Amino acid sequence: MLNIKDLSLFSAFLKLCAGRIGQLFNSSAIANELGVDYKTIRSWLSLLEASFVVYTLQPWHTNFNKRVVKSPKIYFYDTGLACYLLGLKTKEEINIHFAKGAIFENFVVAEYIKNTWNKGEILSSYFWRDNAGHEVDLLIEHGQNLKIVEIKSSKTIKQDFTKGLVYFEKLAANYSVEKYVVYGGEESRTQFNTQLFSWDKLNSL
Repeated sequence: MLNIKDLSLFSAFLKLCAGRIGQLFNSSAIANELGVDYKTIRSWLSLLEASFVVYTLQPWHTNFNKRVVKSPKIYFYDTGLACYLLGLKTKEEINIHFAKGAIFENFVVAEYIKNTWNKGEILSSYFWRDNAGHEVDLLIEHGQNLKIVEIKSSKTIKQDFTKGLVYFEKLAANYSVEKYVVYGGEESRTQFNTQLFSWDKLNSL
């Protein structure tokens, strides 16, 4: 699909992508780190997307008169591959790794995307973040109906998990909004006017 002339640089690029799962993708920053042109980075990213290695989650377009980020976030379809590229081999290593939360977020987003496609449904999934740091990890749009999702690796629920969701709901007064938290625990319930789902109940979204 693409003639990669420097496999060692491309491998380094893959590892940098793994280190940025759940983060905004900045082509220029990665290009500077690798010492290549940003157009090369864009080309390599397109290759990874076309071969279903990575997925770029786009920002939601409505800004509510707020300054919002315009860069996509990057995820790996195979969370195991991302862990491999990060040098993680056991669950114990993941539990103490600085990227544990990002790895969990990658798993939730990637599995939701794959589940949606497997059902033959049209994917209308985004994230939302403004320049003040308010964020919704996953936003699912169906016309005027929005599902907004906070993703947390924690096994226990805290009320501040819903802070970003509540902030967004107030802005989206013209939409019908449902709030969700997907977390690393085992119990699913409704609390804080939000539906809480354990990680293995993703099909409920």
